[in-house]
Amino acid sequence: MYLLVYVDEIIITGSNSALLNTIIHKMNSAFSLKHLGDLDYFLGIEVKKIAQVFVLLTQTKYIRNLLNKTHMDESSPINSPMKSSCKLTKHGSPTIVVPFMYRSVVGALQYVTITRPEIAYSVNKVC
Repeated sequence: MYLLVYVDEIIITGSNSALLNTIIHKMNSAFSLKHLGDLDYFLGIEVKKIAQVFVLLTQTKYIRNLLNKTHMDESSPINSPMKSSCKLTKHGSPTIVVPFMYRSVVGALQYVTITRPEIAYSVNKVC
């Protein structure tokens, strides 16, 4: 069983229906719960069921919003985002005018690695 809680939102799932119903009933007696149906979106992560067996987690909307925020929505995708031999330095590059924006984008990219682990190396480098 998995129980995810964020502020006032709760997701409960598991393979044992009887246990799930017991937990939901006990929580409902202590708190006012509202069943909103099948999970489809939570904390920027889209949840899609495939053939009632698999669950696909994507962040398409979150990534699209990030690309719009950084004015990169018209950029072309590439297969390999970064060479592993690349050495990043603060010398030879212009100073970042808005450091807050850089930190915000890097933080957002760290969150994207939940569903896109192939960019973890690049995101770690820019951190």
